[in-house]
Amino acid sequence: MTAAQRQSRFAVILAFGLVYFFWGSTYLAIDIAVERIPPALMCGIRFLIAGVFMLAFCGLRGRNIFFNAQQLGRMAMVGVLLLMGGNLTLSYAEQHVASGLAALILASTPIFFLVLDTLLLGDHHVSGRGKAGIAIGIVGLAVLLWPSLTANTTFGREQLWASISLLGGSFSWALGSVLAKRWKSADVDPFSATAWQMIAAGLANLMWAVGFGDFSRVVWTARGIGATIYLVVCGSWIGYTAYIYLLNHVPSAKVSTYAYVNPVVAVFLGWLVLHEPVDGYMLAGSAIVVASVVLVTSAQVTKKPAIDEIALVETAGD
Repeated sequence: MTAAQRQSRFAVILAFGLVYFFWGSTYLAIDIAVERIPPALMCGIRFLIAGVFMLAFCGLRGRNIFFNAQQLGRMAMVGVLLLMGGNLTLSYAEQHVASGLAALILASTPIFFLVLDTLLLGDHHVSGRGKAGIAIGIVGLAVLLWPSLTANTTFGREQLWASISLLGGSFSWALGSVLAKRWKSADVDPFSATAWQMIAAGLANLMWAVGFGDFSRVVWTARGIGATIYLVVCGSWIGYTAYIYLLNHVPSAKVSTYAYVNPVVAVFLGWLVLHEPVDGYMLAGSAIVVASVVLVTSAQVTKKPAIDEIALVETAGD
């Protein structure tokens, strides 16, 4: 192994470690932040600050930060899908769902990765192992949601709808990730692109916040501001940048393994800091979901015939 290969391997391992730990801890930080700061306003502030400073940093380091309209449009779409469709949904849901449970539900993300990889990238078929993982994952989600499905109280119904919205957010996150991989271009600096994605998502979230009157409902507390700062630094600058780096250097199915490491961190921190309960349904459901994700991410990739790959290249070039 050459020195360059060792350095690249170390960078990938480090990026995985940063995503695993810091993104696992963001569930707790989001739960704390939205106690007094409305979700859209919190997300808007978080991503706009993170994006502007990251773009300035990229410019000072001599990285290209200027792109054409098509490239900026694609960055904006990816940013909105990931950081509004994914993170804003999570922030709203955590007003009704414990942070640990939210992380466990989002562990289903690799299932969407596999399906969307096949439909949009078109470079492989879903194997029998992958299909089995998808089926088991659905069972695991049913177990996790069972207490809310059977609850007759208003709180139980709110938990159910919040949990279902997380599945929509999971789909949005997977779609944004797959499109980012499909639109990857050698002449686009991934870190500058990340900054533009954050800026687009920050502006979109702030527009949502203005539309729903978040500024009139916000209560600024040291606890909420501290959690938001943590999300900017550790969740956006460190975690999200490491995630984008991995998307550009590692197959998306392997990148998605964060989905069954983050919940372990999130459940532990939720129990330790916020004293969130961990019941039998969570333990059983999480075990089933993790098993399904392992099956999905380890499923054998079956390449499509070369003619399909040629057609994909032609389509992508249009």
